[in-house]
Amino acid sequence: AGYREARFPGYVVAQIFEKPSLRTRVSFETAMVHLGGSGIFMTEKDAGFHGRESIADIAKVLSSFVDVITMRTFSHQLIEEFAHESLCPVINALSDHSHPCQAFTDIFTMQEVFGELEGKQLTYVGDGNNVAVSLAEVCALTGVKFVSSSPANYELSQSFLDQLQEHCPDATLELIQDPIKAVENADIVYTDVWASMGQEAEFEDRKRIFAAYQVNAKLLNKAPRHAKFMHCLPAKRGLEVSDEVMDGDQNISFLQAENRMHLAKGLYAWLLPQSTKHRLSDH
Repeated sequence: AGYREARFPGYVVAQIFEKPSLRTRVSFETAMVHLGGSGIFMTEKDAGFHGRESIADIAKVLSSFVDVITMRTFSHQLIEEFAHESLCPVINALSDHSHPCQAFTDIFTMQEVFGELEGKQLTYVGDGNNVAVSLAEVCALTGVKFVSSSPANYELSQSFLDQLQEHCPDATLELIQDPIKAVENADIVYTDVWASMGQEAEFEDRKRIFAAYQVNAKLLNKAPRHAKFMHCLPAKRGLEVSDEVMDGDQNISFLQAENRMHLAKGLYAWLLPQSTKHRLSDH
């Protein structure tokens, strides 16, 4: 089950989710339990979002009870507003803008599999969504070449690319619309769902537009033989990825999923020593 030590006895993580979750919710709660603490889960209705109280009031009250808060929301602005008022650390567990915990897990998994990251390439095939944004950022920070392959009008935005270039001028990033060419030198071939939560009305259009971007055996065979497949999950088998890839020996997405828990432990170890108010008030 991995590293366990009662490093944070009595600590509590509160999780507020607007979207359903398996990996994110369970990984953060399990990580806290392994470290000696406990967790509380709330929907946005439980927390009082969307009218019952102001976001500022909720943040001030909840953060006075707990030691760390994770939020999985549609609006990135909501997380920023909440964090501004919170008395304890707030973790972006997913927003419509980014998915940083997933991206950190992905680069950790890549390092676990390959060892040295220098000279490696991660090729992302699919929608230029929040997962792609965070992958591009973490690759830029760690020296991994990032190649993104998306249909026209679904690429990473130019404003994001300009901002990334400004903050990470040494980043190696390439947009290649042809997925076959994009995976030619890939160490990791990565994909995500074609229609994220909140985009259900676009599903049929996206299914048609993204059909050529399915990661299947034919596409994966165009990558080097040592290449591995990753997916942040849940996977829509038969759409963005085929059964043969999901069930094949190049798939490391389940290792990737397990590592969400280990990444959560690392985040707690980094953040929680800053959160001392409850430990002091107990004495």
